[in-house]
Amino acid sequence: MWAQDPDLFAGYVYDATTEAPISNALIKKSDSTIAKKTNEEGYFYSSKTYGSFTLTIEKEGYQTYSEEINHTGATTKTFYLTPINIANSVEELDEIIIDTTVNKIDIRKPEMSVNKLTAEEIKKLPVVLGETDILKSLLLLPGVVNSGEGTSGFNVRGGGNDQNLLLLDQSNVYSSSHLYGFFSVFNNDAVKNIKLYKGGIPARYGGRASSVLEINQKVGDYENLKVNGGIGLLSSRLTVEGPIVKDKLSYLVSGRGSYAHLFLKLTDINSTAYFYDVNAKLSYNIKPFNELHITSYFGRDIFKFNDTFDNNFGNTIVSANYNHRFNDNLKGQLYTNYTDYYYNLTLGFVGFNWTSGILNYDVKYQLDHRVSDKLNLKYGFQAQYYNFNPGLIEPDSPESQINRYEIPRKYAFEPAAFIEAEQEISDILRVNYGVRYSQFYRMGEESINQYANNNAVIFNPTTDAYEKATPISEQYYGKNKKISFYDNFEPRLAVSVQMQEDQSLKISYSKMAQYIHVISNTNAATPLDIWEPSGPYIKPQIVHQYAVGYFQNFGFDKYSLEIESYFKAGKNRLDYIDGADLIGNRAIEQVLLNGKTEAYGLEFLFRKNTGKLNGWIAYTIAKSMQQTEGRTPDEKGINNGEWYRTPYDRLHDLTIVANYQLTPKWNISGNFTLQSGRPVTYPVGKYQFLDQTINDFNSRNNYSLPAFHHLDLSATYIPKPDKKKGWQSEWVFSIYNVYNRKNAASISFRESEDYIGKTEAVKLSIFGIVPSVTYNFKL
Repeated sequence: MWAQDPDLFAGYVYDATTEAPISNALIKKSDSTIAKKTNEEGYFYSSKTYGSFTLTIEKEGYQTYSEEINHTGATTKTFYLTPINIANSVEELDEIIIDTTVNKIDIRKPEMSVNKLTAEEIKKLPVVLGETDILKSLLLLPGVVNSGEGTSGFNVRGGGNDQNLLLLDQSNVYSSSHLYGFFSVFNNDAVKNIKLYKGGIPARYGGRASSVLEINQKVGDYENLKVNGGIGLLSSRLTVEGPIVKDKLSYLVSGRGSYAHLFLKLTDINSTAYFYDVNAKLSYNIKPFNELHITSYFGRDIFKFNDTFDNNFGNTIVSANYNHRFNDNLKGQLYTNYTDYYYNLTLGFVGFNWTSGILNYDVKYQLDHRVSDKLNLKYGFQAQYYNFNPGLIEPDSPESQINRYEIPRKYAFEPAAFIEAEQEISDILRVNYGVRYSQFYRMGEESINQYANNNAVIFNPTTDAYEKATPISEQYYGKNKKISFYDNFEPRLAVSVQMQEDQSLKISYSKMAQYIHVISNTNAATPLDIWEPSGPYIKPQIVHQYAVGYFQNFGFDKYSLEIESYFKAGKNRLDYIDGADLIGNRAIEQVLLNGKTEAYGLEFLFRKNTGKLNGWIAYTIAKSMQQTEGRTPDEKGINNGEWYRTPYDRLHDLTIVANYQLTPKWNISGNFTLQSGRPVTYPVGKYQFLDQTINDFNSRNNYSLPAFHHLDLSATYIPKPDKKKGWQSEWVFSIYNVYNRKNAASISFRESEDYIGKTEAVKLSIFGIVPSVTYNFKL
């Protein structure tokens, strides 16, 4: 046990009804102007507190707590705040409250490369088609770029879409979009907050090589029935929450659906395209020290075109979280999760039905242990089981001429153990350090191809190209028999050095191992993406990330500044040989090579946190490169073994976000985005061969699309801003891409119809200007 400071005064702040920790509660002392805030565990402390004083604890939505304290020695106390009851005609909002200093940087905490947004902040941002979108909101942060307009995929610090770990109440999410990327699967009405780790990732997280996006759903109200929703041009939503047993058992149900397809029934078009999803959460407050939360999500996209094309896909998620507080210093959390991603495609004109997907079972147990006032530990274990369905083709009718074709299922098991510590070394030095030990078992039942010299891809010097190797035999592995095994120690370190009261310097290092990979024929996230486990011919991705940053609050916390620089080095990033067939390939290892990556950049984030006008300016200058060298001196590798830009490379990325409270009834918001164009591969010439025109490509990603930029505006009108009971409403008017910029989603080439023998470029744009209006209400 570490020795305690004799002057230290510490405490935990909990909700008196749910006994859940309360973060960002304001702690005040009568004899001092210094005010501290509780952390995510509801904990606060002061190392220079002694004598008698009045302690006051404030948090919006709770009654103010006051107590006379006579502090004579090292003390840790527990405090409970009582929620304000709407029935007593006192204001209580069902949304996340924007604390005036919510974006103030925690100078002391050894946490960096982390961005947080509340549901209320996200709600105010103008987005396409009038639907609040969590993932598109992330694109307004430094180091995060989009995969292309009209997609919900995102890339963090030069990493791929599949390198992002998406967690909904700690459950894996494998497909993040609706309507091929126009909407994300995360319903903002059901979300409490989000937290994006771009670097300095704590040891309790693992399995992805680039980032962690943690999304926490709201807990249903234990006291009162609440209803809120919205009606938009293309979709609507409704959320209901309240008590089943007052103070003990609550529920939350939130649903969304689009209905643009209903207008097609008024036409001769025999097609449909829509989505729906449902979030539900059941919370049981087992007093005095236990909580149980059961979360579920179900979502589907449905596309049908003229009885010839039928496509449906989506996620099913069920999770249970049991929390037990052993005492004020030790808390346990048990998570059990089930995720099922399903994809189905029927092509009637061809006569086949295609299905694929992934099942994931996950259990995680974590202990949060306050060893002393200067040392906190988190430790535990995690185990995941994977069932991959790479693809099954079946005839869609008895008359079909298509034969049944199945890529064998693949199975894997990924256990891990972790420990991390957050420690105060001195008044100015704090560290977070830890290690994660992960293992990965590729398991049967499966037959594995065997190749000469263990090479599934061979290089043909005659054609100067890579080709598929011919298997020489197969080796059968029975059910649950080990096919391949990998393991990694993943150390993590973050250090905060407080230079002054409002300034600090932070550094971090993370090693991340990723054992599953996405096989895709596009650079953006799509429903057709196939997840592939590591195995005999596909190695785990390993990424090392280093970061250093300067952080400052100034102007009495009115403003904050974050400057970070990072460098990432990775190996075993999959690369495809020229002409690779990726979908429906039973021997996918025959078209894959392992490459290495490097990404580095400088990020700036300046925030104005308070006042009628608030917002931020984010700018990133960065590079993301990949290299796949030949395995022998005779092989040329990919792109002749030279470094080339990854599809996620953006040299410049600028975002400006502003919110202005014009009057109590009107709030104005806007954001401007400017990015360098995405890398693309264009032919540098063409030639004739046997009456065929052949395009000549000299290198990969040798050009860029035109610069991407747009301005979005929105206005929120609240007819009765002082009304806090009964029916409350607002109108949201938004315009996406105000000046109608035709950003290029892609550029293709074709023979000119007007000039024989000439080639012309054709630009495809997804959006021009898109106005929208949404009516939101709550009861």
